[in-house]
Amino acid sequence: MTTAQSFDNFRQKLKLKGLETQKSFKQNFPEAHRFLLEKGLELKKLRSHSAKLISAGALTGTLLLTPPNGTTQLPSPVELLVPSDKTKDNELPQRTLIDALKSMLPGDVRPLSRDEEKRLEQVIKDTVGIPAKATLEGEHLNTTYGYIGAEQHLKRYPGDVLENHGPYYKEGIAPGLGAWGYFAKSKADLTQNLIETEKWYSVAQTLYLEDWAKRQPYLRDWYKYRKLLIVNTKNGNAVVTALADSGPAAWTGKHFGGSPEVMEYLGGSRYKKGPVLVFFVDDPENKIKLGPVLYNEIDKNNLINI
Repeated sequence: MTTAQSFDNFRQKLKLKGLETQKSFKQNFPEAHRFLLEKGLELKKLRSHSAKLISAGALTGTLLLTPPNGTTQLPSPVELLVPSDKTKDNELPQRTLIDALKSMLPGDVRPLSRDEEKRLEQVIKDTVGIPAKATLEGEHLNTTYGYIGAEQHLKRYPGDVLENHGPYYKEGIAPGLGAWGYFAKSKADLTQNLIETEKWYSVAQTLYLEDWAKRQPYLRDWYKYRKLLIVNTKNGNAVVTALADSGPAAWTGKHFGGSPEVMEYLGGSRYKKGPVLVFFVDDPENKIKLGPVLYNEIDKNNLINI
């Protein structure tokens, strides 16, 4: 490993340790965390904020005692204390995740080693806040690092049509059914939970699992609507999905698929194919919702939305 790579790995470990400390402080001292946020302060910026206050105070005292020439070129106290938008962006968890993935993932898409997957599990947990597992209950996909492709809407019940799936019409609706058939027996049986399941559905190559034919129907039931976390390795966008179909075929060069809504969130309206990480979501109590993981945002209660 080169000196530059060693430095990058050390820097990433420091960032992840900082995020872990911040989350621990928020959980153990919620009132103090809320007080700081109400004052416009964040734990990760306290040291920098204190240093800037001291520097600003010293600078103000110097200006009062011996006003220098050319004072109009000096930054104002506000400019000294408030970080630029660029600095804020660089401190976001998503920026940390992107940098970590860039340094940890191989240049070419391929199946990852167990050690690589374990390190990525920890990175995702520390930055995104989702308990992601490459292996869950002894099960593992053929690969956790591969290409995802755009899929069509799936019919949720007999007689379902594309117009019922708005506003994402352009991808169309699949002529056949998903690997587990209709989501509901009829339109009347279609619950909000099933609507969300189809909306945020994903596709994985379960048909190519080495023991798929030998262990049915157990694997068929285990994988049905199994929660998968998909992370765009280029921009850090992450979404929790429900596995609802098997594919794509190997000859397509893709390893996973995503509903129109999943692909829209991962990369935008023109996103049709790209490298992703796909891990199981360890959620035995079913508390983690399907859909985008907005791990950079803070809600009205000053809690990170994870």
